[in-house]
Amino acid sequence: MTAPEKDDAQLVEQDDAVIGRAFRLSLWAIAFMAVIGALLWFFLTREEATTDVVDADVAGPQTMTAELATAPPEVRFTDITASAGIAFRHTNGAYGERLLPETMGSGAAFFDYDNDDDPDLLLVNATEWPWQGAPQTTAALYQNRGDGSFADVTSGSGIDISLYGMGIAVADYDGDGWRDIYLTAVGGNKLLHNEGGERFVDATAIAGVAGGADDWSTGAAFFDYDRDGDLDLFVANYVVWSREIDFEVDYRLTGLGRAYGPPTNYAGTNSRLFQNNGDGSFSDVTAAAGIEVNNPATGMPMGKGLALCVLDADEDGWLDVVVANDTVQNFLFRNQQDGTFSETGANSGVAYDNSGSATGAMGIDSAWFHNNDDVAIAIGNFSNEMTSFYVAQEGNGLFTDEAIVSGIGPASRRALSFGVFFFDYDLDGRPDLLQTNGHVENEINTVQPSQRYEQPTQLFWNCGPECPRTFIPVEDAGDLHLPVVGRGAAYADIDADGDLDVVITQTGRGPLLLRNDQATDNRWVRLLLDTVGGNADAIGAVVEVDAGGVTQRQRVTPSRSYLSQVEPVLTFGLGQHDIDEIRVIWPDGSVLTLGSLAAGRQYVINPTGIDPFR
Repeated sequence: MTAPEKDDAQLVEQDDAVIGRAFRLSLWAIAFMAVIGALLWFFLTREEATTDVVDADVAGPQTMTAELATAPPEVRFTDITASAGIAFRHTNGAYGERLLPETMGSGAAFFDYDNDDDPDLLLVNATEWPWQGAPQTTAALYQNRGDGSFADVTSGSGIDISLYGMGIAVADYDGDGWRDIYLTAVGGNKLLHNEGGERFVDATAIAGVAGGADDWSTGAAFFDYDRDGDLDLFVANYVVWSREIDFEVDYRLTGLGRAYGPPTNYAGTNSRLFQNNGDGSFSDVTAAAGIEVNNPATGMPMGKGLALCVLDADEDGWLDVVVANDTVQNFLFRNQQDGTFSETGANSGVAYDNSGSATGAMGIDSAWFHNNDDVAIAIGNFSNEMTSFYVAQEGNGLFTDEAIVSGIGPASRRALSFGVFFFDYDLDGRPDLLQTNGHVENEINTVQPSQRYEQPTQLFWNCGPECPRTFIPVEDAGDLHLPVVGRGAAYADIDADGDLDVVITQTGRGPLLLRNDQATDNRWVRLLLDTVGGNADAIGAVVEVDAGGVTQRQRVTPSRSYLSQVEPVLTFGLGQHDIDEIRVIWPDGSVLTLGSLAAGRQYVINPTGIDPFR
């Protein structure tokens, strides 16, 4: 066959193929049109079905679901800051240079420093910058008068020392029966030993817990990580900072000049772990315990920790630590039961949000929020980032960010959130969530019209697992929603009426003390654990309360929220139910079981039972 003949044959074959394909497509098109026609004929010619509607009374199911309300109860918080005697004003040293520590604020702690069985209040303070030559300011200690009002007892208390303070952790670290104070700061921390409820003495050097002279320390917590019966100390560190570094970073907002900005361009740090030696001193075991986390690419520290949460993430009886890191992945230090930790944040699901991104993480807390084995970790984040809500189903140690499905995500997206904590504000037996908000830039509204420097605190009511969304934003809780430059947040029952009151700190301003004026008629019980030895408040213990067919669980972990500490007393709301049984799982794993107790009281429980003298 010659070349032209070959080409003609190929063209014929190609034409036949094209014709074949066109024929098959035509058959498919005819079949498709036939189906469409049949469907149109069916819908146009069928008779419309009708159903008779008959009104009838239908009884609801006889389960706990029937008891769940669909809207939050009417509960109001009242601002009593001035009337309660709180005149403190936070000093951040700001004078126009926009140095990063100035916008980060300081925390607060409710604790009983004088052992009179009511919560006192300590407000952490920063101070003026030393190169400004202005008068130096101190933290403030307020003694509870027993009725929810306070007396300023700062002068001569030993608290009246000047430092650029950030956070606070409180515990009886030496087992002498009096709670001591640890203050974190920019440039050296302080441990203040409680001298019989009369005054505090600086024990930092003796204890060896100052940290580095250049550390910027933030959140801290006392807990017994090695289960030897005394309290160790975990201290989170933020970034490598100095005034000179701040000017080198030189963060700016268009049209405004220098601004505070995120910590993105600051070098990271490692947190510190101090092991209690049992003689009033501590050893820095940070490296040996596996707390150092370095970037594999650079070998430099990764962490930018602001807050931490102590929990047992894998339910193995040993306490773990979650560190909320600002703009880098969060850390979960799993206790290896041999004096070391393994950082498993990414593998455990708490390192990033539900889009796989690191967030501007601030405050943190955890709870059994469904009154079952599901564990939640809530982390407040920067503006335009939802509050993270990591959930481990049945306590399996593997977390998923359920911010959206929980109901918290959409309402929290716009806020810039710092302090967060779980508490049962209406005493219905389900832990609710509070987060206090406030931007870091004074003039943010100029460049972002959707943002405000002062922002209202948000309260999320726990509707229960049977609701489509577990948490419902509370629209009206009185003065709780006053716009603030919110930073730290803590709670306690300051007036002995059984419900939990709140303090919110602000940077460069006074705090907001809010009395809980709930009138739901719900019952309650308050439990304070008391042991002898190096862990008097039984930090790490778990209490279970059976009431109304539901088991509530809380862990004694006072260090939570942002740079703050709540009272060590556990408050259980009971709704309209009586207590069936109480179980205490002590830090050493032993269990104490108590029968029914009368509601409406606070009990002190020791390893043998109810303390009859308190």
